[in-house]
Amino acid sequence: MLEGFRERKLEVTAALAELSDIAHGLGARSLSDRLCRELIKKLEEDRFHLVVVGEFNHGKSSFVNALLGEHVLPVGVTPTTAVIHQLKFTDPPEATIVFQSGKRDPIAFDETRSFSVGGKSVDEIDYLEVGYPAPLLRERILLVDTPGVNDLSLQRADITYSYIPRADAVLFLLDAGQILKESERQFLNEKLLKASRDKIVFVIAKWDILNDDEKTEALAYARSQLANLVKDPVVFPVSAEASLAGRNTESGMPELLGHLTTFLAEERGRILLDNALGEGENAVRLVAKGVDARRRSIAMKAEELERRIKMLEDDLAGQAGTLEQRRIRIREEVSGIKAGAQKDLERFVTDTVRQLPNIIDSAKKDDLRKFLPAFLEDTFRQWAEAESQEIAHRLEALAEATIALIKEDAHEASKRVASTLGGDVKKLDIEIDTFRYDASVAGVLMIGIGTMIAVNFIAGGMLVAAAPLLALAMRDRVDAEYKKRANEQAPEVIREAAKRVGPKLEEMIEDFAKKLDAWVVTAGEELYREILEVLDAARNARASGEKDEAAARAEVIAWEERLGKACSRIEGLRTALSSTAHVRIAS
Repeated sequence: MLEGFRERKLEVTAALAELSDIAHGLGARSLSDRLCRELIKKLEEDRFHLVVVGEFNHGKSSFVNALLGEHVLPVGVTPTTAVIHQLKFTDPPEATIVFQSGKRDPIAFDETRSFSVGGKSVDEIDYLEVGYPAPLLRERILLVDTPGVNDLSLQRADITYSYIPRADAVLFLLDAGQILKESERQFLNEKLLKASRDKIVFVIAKWDILNDDEKTEALAYARSQLANLVKDPVVFPVSAEASLAGRNTESGMPELLGHLTTFLAEERGRILLDNALGEGENAVRLVAKGVDARRRSIAMKAEELERRIKMLEDDLAGQAGTLEQRRIRIREEVSGIKAGAQKDLERFVTDTVRQLPNIIDSAKKDDLRKFLPAFLEDTFRQWAEAESQEIAHRLEALAEATIALIKEDAHEASKRVASTLGGDVKKLDIEIDTFRYDASVAGVLMIGIGTMIAVNFIAGGMLVAAAPLLALAMRDRVDAEYKKRANEQAPEVIREAAKRVGPKLEEMIEDFAKKLDAWVVTAGEELYREILEVLDAARNARASGEKDEAAARAEVIAWEERLGKACSRIEGLRTALSSTAHVRIAS
């Protein structure tokens, strides 16, 4: 299945490369470069991300080793995976520490075993990149082993939560000895299902610890319980130990891998290629405008062509004022969002601190000792998630309004371009470069991805900042003064956490604003660029005296014919892709 996907990907890449070559030949260098950089290169380098998630001591590292076919990762009965492990194909094996700063530090492959809890410091490490010559990885699959979701280290847990939305498929491990604990239900409901409902595969690990009767009962129970969370859950029981011991037929691994490769190739792969072809169709329309601009330029005298190019350049320069107005609006709206968030945070702290004495005084002393830290953390988490969702909605509304204004600017600009060059206004209508816009979606965080990703990102970031202080809440011995000290210290914990959260919140909102602002600047600069580049190429060709008018017209006709074939090829590939049966993993 993956071989078939690779063949289709090569066809799509070749079609887009032909389109890029046509754009380059016409002189539309910016468009050609973007096609190469943002479509072709992305397709060539893209890997399927397969992410393994589960609570610690569920045999997660053993399961990853079974996927690889050998004992590659360390295995233990305590949380052993201290950082994200990204496994890719290399021969011979290798390992590299990737720091949050971007620094890469190659290490000996055997040193990967030192990256366990209690091993090397992981505070500044982003992830550990492990290269290994496993057959699964050869299929351009990036396998990601994550820290346990119930690991008490909030920092590592947050890494797990933030990584999941990027996955093409998520393997969620359950323990055959205790299927679907309450903590797992909570994690699925609060984190995983909101971001990855359509790409979850449930794996019941340690299947070999059950006898035949227990297996029948356990599988039926798992499916019935998971059906309450996911429609038609996909469930595979596996034994990593049997697989690593060479007993594949009883391990369940071949069945899992077979369905996984089908899903990645036919479902996730189809989406990937369809998006690229859709962006290619948008680029075809831009190239067609370049062909039309070249045709118009042929009929003009050199002086007239020069005058009109100068008019377009002056008009583009005149858009700086309008562009600055759009940017000022973004800054004003973002300032309002930041101020609102700060007021919400202050209100939350005031309300919580006011309610704490009643909560503390009415609680039993032993219950207070056990549950107060968790209560403070849950209270903060609930507020953070609600607040970040509100912020996400406001940022998304700002992005949508800004994009609408830029499109309106583009429409007005297209009229001026048509007036300057003469001819059919509609045919020269300039649209915002769709695939440039789509590429900017990730930078804008929300549009096209969904608000929930931003919610997880913002809430997770705030809780990471607050977690060290939340953990300070009354961990010492119980004595007669406990409630008094709880009343004194709990409000301070909340206030101190808020002091850390406030700047983090502003930082995230500001980061969003910078990315939206950068997109506005880029979109404004590119309103005329393709047309100007094509006209500039025509001017240079005429100045060099390479072609007379008849030869230039023949060249335009040739470009038009070549573009027509490229367009038909891209449309045909997309039609064939859409006719491919929708495939879903079935248990």
